[in-house]
Amino acid sequence: MFDLIIRNANLPDGRLGVDVGVKGGKIAAIEMALAATAGEEIDATGRLLSPPFCDPHFHMDATLSLGLPRMNVSGTLLEGIALWGELRPMLTKEALVARALRYCDLAVSQGLLAIRSHVDTSDPRLVTAEALLEVKEKVAPYIDLQLVAFPQDGYFRAADGEASLNRALDMGIGIVGGIPHFERTMEDGTRSVEVLCRIAADRGLPVDMHCDETDDPMSRHIETLAAQTVRFGLQGRVAGSHLTSMHSMDNYYVSKLIPLMAEAEINVIPNPLINIMLQGRHDTYPKRRGMTRVRELMAAGLNVSFGHDCVMDPWYSMGSGDMLEVAHMAIHVTQMGGIEDKRKIFDAITVNAAKTMGLEGYGLDVGCKADLVLMQAADVSEALRLKPNRLCVVKDGKVIARTAPRISELLLDGRPASIDIGLDYIPQTSAP
Repeated sequence: MFDLIIRNANLPDGRLGVDVGVKGGKIAAIEMALAATAGEEIDATGRLLSPPFCDPHFHMDATLSLGLPRMNVSGTLLEGIALWGELRPMLTKEALVARALRYCDLAVSQGLLAIRSHVDTSDPRLVTAEALLEVKEKVAPYIDLQLVAFPQDGYFRAADGEASLNRALDMGIGIVGGIPHFERTMEDGTRSVEVLCRIAADRGLPVDMHCDETDDPMSRHIETLAAQTVRFGLQGRVAGSHLTSMHSMDNYYVSKLIPLMAEAEINVIPNPLINIMLQGRHDTYPKRRGMTRVRELMAAGLNVSFGHDCVMDPWYSMGSGDMLEVAHMAIHVTQMGGIEDKRKIFDAITVNAAKTMGLEGYGLDVGCKADLVLMQAADVSEALRLKPNRLCVVKDGKVIARTAPRISELLLDGRPASIDIGLDYIPQTSAP
């Protein structure tokens, strides 16, 4: 007797028409025609069943604040930074909590059950830290929320940057952040990387730095981050986010840099939506894409995962909390449209992102947590193409969200009465 059985599901690894049995909040069986009963059964009807989506790079303290105190008219990074500077003194804990919880509602509906959020520590009030620590506790039953102490105005550049970051860590924020390219000088940026890695090593914490989010090919703080990672023995516990300067670097230098990053076991987190939107703004034509070298980094064995970064905030007026939208953009901007490419792209918002976040019990194997998402698509490639409805979202073996399938009624003589976008248009090579 199982608590839940999802029957006739297709899995991301290519297995078709399998049954997944859940008991005690964990996956207890994955078999063809599972001979058992359950308290609840769901017929997947040949659709994709996946572990939940994970977002390893987000800013929950700013999300859903679009329009406060005004709109970003230019849509640029610099105006976004200025806007956040205007909004930050007006922030209240209550408003921050309310917006963050609303975003978490949206995330659950999209099958997004793990989020790493950077928390701005540049305001010495630390109202952002207080609010998101409260949100972390509130959403713990359904979202794994990790928090990064992020000195958004610069660890050295902000007047109280050093003290505020340390206070945020003392409050319980569990990851050390940084933004070396936003310090006043290259030397200060380099120094901040060393100091922040030392803090992480002393406290036994991971590191996740905004690093080289610029078109400047001479912004090379990722090299310093990799070196300090090895120096302090932080291999596998450090993430470099954005890394957009790599799109402009000399190929010979990159041929040295990538092996150094691999030696340090750096987790790489590009943010396709925001990177393609904000980078290359000083170019006329040809215009740079603004994405780091995803294909090359993956080929070198680095763990690459994608972040959403922003949803309806001063920097990015778009977004829907859908990691498939992130991956969809990644396919286009990286030109990774091959069959195996798409599997790697899907991994970047699931298993790779879970590895970046150090999630335990994640996956779709017997013994893993029964955290699952059933989609209105036949397989991984179709999920990436369609960004389909999440038919049901399961947490610890219990359904926590449902969405009706997208079925369009047609009123055309001689044509079908309805179409199912998820099954009626699959290519011949996809699952039946």
